[in-house]
Amino acid sequence: MNILITGATSGIGQQLALDYVAQGDQVIVCGRNQQVLDELQARSPLLHSLALDVTNLKQCIKAFGQLPFVPDVWIFNAGVCEYIDDGELDSGLIKRVMDVNFFGVVHCLEAMIPYQAQGQQVVVVSSIAGELALPRAEAYGASKAAISYLTQALALDWERRGIALSLVMPGFVATPLTQKNTFSMPMMISVNEASQQIRQQLREGKRFIYLPKRFTTLLRLVAMLPYRWQQKLVQRWILS
Repeated sequence: MNILITGATSGIGQQLALDYVAQGDQVIVCGRNQQVLDELQARSPLLHSLALDVTNLKQCIKAFGQLPFVPDVWIFNAGVCEYIDDGELDSGLIKRVMDVNFFGVVHCLEAMIPYQAQGQQVVVVSSIAGELALPRAEAYGASKAAISYLTQALALDWERRGIALSLVMPGFVATPLTQKNTFSMPMMISVNEASQQIRQQLREGKRFIYLPKRFTTLLRLVAMLPYRWQQKLVQRWILS
């Protein structure tokens, strides 16, 4: 199987790449850090590196035009997180997060269109944060909610082309991104666990992948409540 992964220089993306290669798949690892890309490529002849910045559409189009092979599976995983303190909105911060988390995926989806083929699988990594409003996560949560909606809507059209879209909704995963957090992160799992669960559920053809299951199920249940109840529960859990 041929696979392309963005955001593959660290965290979930890198672990997925290494695990897919370990099972004999060819993987194109994409990211901005050329040094890490070179180090990854040197680890296996099955790893191929492709430097690109997902916030730049022209760069994505050019990079995908240089693919060593057409992927069977496209995993769009690149993401960043910046928090907003005390509700002090910062449009520059919000734009930076949206540029990577939302428009970065949009750019990749647009750039891959010339290489679409029936039977391909497209995987978008979002976050459970997009399903429940949380303090300080105004920018991050909004970006993930936006990309989740876009992916679900796009899946309806692309299914007629024979292309399956899957949405991955992680909770807390131990990555360089979450290492910066200074608050409690319940039920955190390792990148190894995340990779194993994602790969298994993709093999099963799952369109919605939530992990870890207990934590994400709890947040999804809270998200089903009236908004005012959601706010009260979040305030009690996080702000008390």
